[in-house]
Amino acid sequence: MVLALLVSCLVVALVVIGLFAFGLRRRLIQRSGGTFDCSLRWNVPEKTDLSGKGWVYGVARYSGDRIEWFRVFSYALRPRRVLERSAIEVLARRTPEGEEELALLSDAVVLGCRHRGTYLELAMSEDALTGFLAWLEAAPPGQRVNVA
Repeated sequence: MVLALLVSCLVVALVVIGLFAFGLRRRLIQRSGGTFDCSLRWNVPEKTDLSGKGWVYGVARYSGDRIEWFRVFSYALRPRRVLERSAIEVLARRTPEGEEELALLSDAVVLGCRHRGTYLELAMSEDALTGFLAWLEAAPPGQRVNVA
């Protein structure tokens, strides 16, 4: 009986510590500002795939001439992907369709992009999209900007 109670308390404590670590990590990522919710689908075929597979929910952060993308459900403090402004080429813009609507946030807009030869899709809110496109177009003079 005492052992079962001790194990139960230990499990509850580990869950609470895990949730606290998720919250602390998110605070650390957001403390420098310039973050937005952004789902990512990496290295997908260029034809539209509406199955909803491959989307990973994350948080993106502006960092100079780069965007650092972090998975939400991870303990890593380093970004999972880094996208350089000069290498991002926006190819298409669309609304989620089919099963994608279930995999993404309700107000998401999907951007089809190419980054250093890899086709990827970013899904973000309309407000975040406006900021993202403004950030792309605000490249320093002499850098190419590819916005469709």
